[in-house]
Amino acid sequence: MSETTAILLLAHGTPDVLSEMAEYLAKVTSGRPMPAHIIEELQHRYAEIGLRETPLPERPPLTRWTLRQAVLLEDEILTTVYVGMRNWHPYIADVVAQMKSDGITHARVLCLAPQNSRTSTGLYRKALEAALKDTPGKPFTYDFIAGWADEPLLALAFAEHLWPTWAEACAATKTHVPILFTAHSVPCRTILSGPAIPQRPLDAQSPVPADGIQNYGTSTTPDPYPVECKQTAARVAELLAPVGLTEKDWFFAFQSQGIAGAPWLGPTVEDTLKALAAEGHKAVVLQPIGFLCDHVEILYDIDIAFTKTAADLGLQLFRPQSLNDSPTLIHALQHVLQQR
Repeated sequence: MSETTAILLLAHGTPDVLSEMAEYLAKVTSGRPMPAHIIEELQHRYAEIGLRETPLPERPPLTRWTLRQAVLLEDEILTTVYVGMRNWHPYIADVVAQMKSDGITHARVLCLAPQNSRTSTGLYRKALEAALKDTPGKPFTYDFIAGWADEPLLALAFAEHLWPTWAEACAATKTHVPILFTAHSVPCRTILSGPAIPQRPLDAQSPVPADGIQNYGTSTTPDPYPVECKQTAARVAELLAPVGLTEKDWFFAFQSQGIAGAPWLGPTVEDTLKALAAEGHKAVVLQPIGFLCDHVEILYDIDIAFTKTAADLGLQLFRPQSLNDSPTLIHALQHVLQQR
């Protein structure tokens, strides 16, 4: 029997309507229910970026752009591309079942989270393995690409969006504006090696426990995530060196620290903005380098929350456009899939 190969892109997923928030968060936390006030707060944030009680015609931004990236990649690579989400539709298990039904015998699997972490790629891989085992049909073999933070075309895609925004900010303020690169924070305990922390039940009225809301399992090695995040930022900064960006002009922070009781990786964006304001800066360019498209951590956390924080500190915040359907990003995906 000849081999039928396909591409499988894995992503986080996002709810389609506000009333799905509790169910969605239960997926994120592997079944642990969240307190009502947290559900309500996240519903507020999603409402601020356009989510409603009826589905959006073009789907939520994360879903819309991820599916668009798959279409563009399929056009480039001339191989069928599937998309599976860990926490919402289209679920990884449903997509794997469809791939089996379609007769796929081998898949190249790529996570749309460039920096490798147990909190993202690790959980995606577990979901894929469970789906291959639990869904009907003959399992297919696969090659799993766990991280691609060092992909040169990824850095180029970010730099292409960053350079005009940085130039605009410098011209508008007549100053040399600092650049703040960010990536999503993770609980500090998840980047350390060691056994999994036992977790007690959580009901909707109880506070979030100090051991957090998610069990990431046992690990014998430290998580590479924080190092890979900063490496991506450094590669983007290097590409702007010819137009005047120096090492002293850029900074790095972790954004969107969660509601888990245990400490989360820092420094935070809020503290970094305070430090920049204290140094006398009047503006900042903030570019997230851990996200490939628009979603709540960009459209709310940056465009609304951080922009207000910056304004309260006397800082004007500029943000480059997200990669979304960037041709260079699509070429980066293609290159990673063909070379690794």
